[in-house]
Amino acid sequence: MSRSVTRRTVLGLGGTGAMAVFAAAAGLVGVTRAAAYSWPAGLRRGASGAAVRELQIRVAGWAADSAQHACVAVDGVFGAGTEAAVQRFQRAYGLTADGVVGARTQSALNALGGADGSTAHFDWAEFQSKDGAGFSGGNVDAATVRENVRRLMYKLEALRKKAGDRAVTIDSGFRSKAHNASVGGRPNSMHLYGVAADTIVAGLATRSVYRLAETCGLSGLEAYTHSWQHVDSRVEYAYGAQSWWWESGTV
Repeated sequence: MSRSVTRRTVLGLGGTGAMAVFAAAAGLVGVTRAAAYSWPAGLRRGASGAAVRELQIRVAGWAADSAQHACVAVDGVFGAGTEAAVQRFQRAYGLTADGVVGARTQSALNALGGADGSTAHFDWAEFQSKDGAGFSGGNVDAATVRENVRRLMYKLEALRKKAGDRAVTIDSGFRSKAHNASVGGRPNSMHLYGVAADTIVAGLATRSVYRLAETCGLSGLEAYTHSWQHVDSRVEYAYGAQSWWWESGTV
């Protein structure tokens, strides 16, 4: 669930005061705490390694400008797809869209990260199984679920931004096997891996949420005929469905 983020203190390369000024300029007003990742200087196309992989996770929700089966590969290689996603992210936050992860882009990326490993507008608790199991009891171990949820959070940050910074409620996130069975979920539901969420965006019809999700690198979209919009990243994981599933087609 999106909430006021005044509990977070913006951290940046130039200190908290400088970062707060930047956050306001970049449309991040209200973000008051962020986990500052140590980005290498001038990260750009052709680079590779752990920092690129982290970058790919954080810009994964900027996979496309329009509805298409496209996602940012989290492979640690800064190629054309990553560069294009960075440029979309930069445009959305009022930055120079050069595809280079300079100081201002690094600050914008860090402003979306939570000090506890979550993100600016989402908490771990929102995604935990509703039977009290936390991130345990699913089809993969709890640590894997947690990392999968973190990756999904960043896609949902992009969805939130594209929705005009409207609040996003998580109706269902990770499910333990027991909880999944109790709600009639499928034995291989993407919720069992932490790669899925049922979302509600304040003030938007589910069809509108579906359309925004088509640009966020989300490979699983349940029909928009419900009061929530199911989204998941099934195609990116070996234990996922390994295929795109947009139940209402391209809208």
